[in-house]
Amino acid sequence: MPAPSFMEIALDEARAAAARGEVPVGCVVVRDGAVVARAGNRTLADKDPTGHAELLAIRQAAAALGSERLTDCDLYVTLEPCAMCAAAMSFARIRRLYFGAGDPKGGAVEHGVRFFSAPTCHHRPEVYGGIGESDAAILLRDFFQARR
Repeated sequence: MPAPSFMEIALDEARAAAARGEVPVGCVVVRDGAVVARAGNRTLADKDPTGHAELLAIRQAAAALGSERLTDCDLYVTLEPCAMCAAAMSFARIRRLYFGAGDPKGGAVEHGVRFFSAPTCHHRPEVYGGIGESDAAILLRDFFQARR
């Protein structure tokens, strides 16, 4: 059986977040073809509004690599990042961003403020959206339908 894709690992993190009652978003930071960090949302568990999967994974990766600059790292996340997470990616100098489902309501990459397009943005990763989009969208839709 082939190894799971990086987005599949991010989806696993999202599923684990959903099982904890968190919004199902998962993230993986990759360097040289290896997973450096992985996380799912933990805003409720940690009682921390910044407990988004991307921020948690970026923090883990920076600690593991001993640097606040993740210039040779790629980030895979199941949902289009919000403005806070996009800013963190810019500050960390993430090389490439791969995301699953777009987020017209809270996203800040292809929707909303389009953070990386702002003239004040110091670093813009290469962006690839729609990776594993249907799986990520189904996971989110099912999660929110169960709560209505």
